Amino acid sequence: MRLSRFFLPILRETPKEAEIVSHRLMLRAGMMRQEAAGIYAFLPLGFRVLQKICAIVREEQNRSGAIELLMPTIQSADLWRESGRYEAYGKEMLRIKDRHERDMLYGPTNEEMITEIFRSYVRSYKDLPLNLYHIQWKFRDEVRPRFGLMRGREFLMKDAYSFDLDQAGATHSYNKMFVAYLRTFARMGLKSIPMRAESGPIGGNLSHEFIILASTGESEVFCHKDYLDLPVPGADVNFDDVAGLQATVDAWTAQYAATSDMHDAAAFAKVPSDKQVSARGIEVGHIFYFGTKYSEPMKAVVSTGEGGDKPVHMGSYGIGPSRLVAAIIEASHDEAGIVWPEAVAPFKVAILNLKQGAADTDAACEQLYRALTAKGVEVLYHDIDERAGAKFATADLIGVPWQVMVGPRGLAEGKVEVKKRTDGSREMMTPAAALDLLAK
Repeated sequence: MRLSRFFLPILRETPKEAEIVSHRLMLRAGMMRQEAAGIYAFLPLGFRVLQKICAIVREEQNRSGAIELLMPTIQSADLWRESGRYEAYGKEMLRIKDRHERDMLYGPTNEEMITEIFRSYVRSYKDLPLNLYHIQWKFRDEVRPRFGLMRGREFLMKDAYSFDLDQAGATHSYNKMFVAYLRTFARMGLKSIPMRAESGPIGGNLSHEFIILASTGESEVFCHKDYLDLPVPGADVNFDDVAGLQATVDAWTAQYAATSDMHDAAAFAKVPSDKQVSARGIEVGHIFYFGTKYSEPMKAVVSTGEGGDKPVHMGSYGIGPSRLVAAIIEASHDEAGIVWPEAVAPFKVAILNLKQGAADTDAACEQLYRALTAKGVEVLYHDIDERAGAKFATADLIGVPWQVMVGPRGLAEGKVEVKKRTDGSREMMTPAAALDLLAK
């Protein structure tokens, strides 16, 4: 992508309304624009990151055996009245009426709707287990939206819903999502720690929040230091191995880990002092097992094969891809701007032409740009006539992992300068060597 043909509205000044790092940097980097309180448009750079995050989420959900569908954003209030949540949910739910005066709502979550879909088609235990998920926009009317995407009103959510015959099966489905979440966040360059959590309006008696540690985190968390070094299951993990998955979950829940809401000071005091971690954290995922909370009132039952029917056991599992964009920035930035993990970066390489219009630098940049693009590398070519300092600042601000600086001095020696954004290291090399390095 040539910057001269891209839409990248960089802001040189920090917007006054931005209170936290991710909000400031996303606005300055031209990743999003606020359209109303807590509601944002994703501009092209931000949308590229969001798509990368969704792709990883989707791949790991599919790997675990979950099946994707897509439910509508507008739901009938009647479904929520069946479950008993319509009046109980509170003012966060946006309630509306259609032209026929029917009560509708903009979905804050989808337990009721997925239960209605399930009960319409599934009749037998032979069709279980089943896990259905989608990636869809949600709306919760926060009383005080703030911090950009960290506490917005409209947000993108991956929500999955599992259906099992009994608690044992439901526990295995829960464990699948537990492990899938560990893998998902690790692939984004994040170290997530599962912590016991409140279930809130979703309900249920088993729940974990996945927390990443960040100095700018929204709340205080407490955990055992060993969690920082636990190995994440590999791509070859067997999601059908009941005992193996349980062993992994046991290892990841054996030590103390709690958010401020669930913190037990006495229990934490028993952790050796050199192993105590007290830090700020950001929630990036939340999983719930809630048994028959929805299936009983909504009559989502299956035949057991023994002459009777029983309500299915359910769980729900959420990840906020739009929130993750901000969370990754909170965990990975410096004074110059964003430092994207390569897996979610909007572009892998930025080519900076340090003397736009000069025949030698123009030709070298064009050749490198075409060669990298041909190898499938996502490149942003800064081909606008700006001073070198401005180009350096833009590349650092938007956080592209690799920068290739092409200037007349280096070319006189047959070389370009390659900079790695994560540590700022630089190396002079031939264009051919740079192509080999960046195409890996």
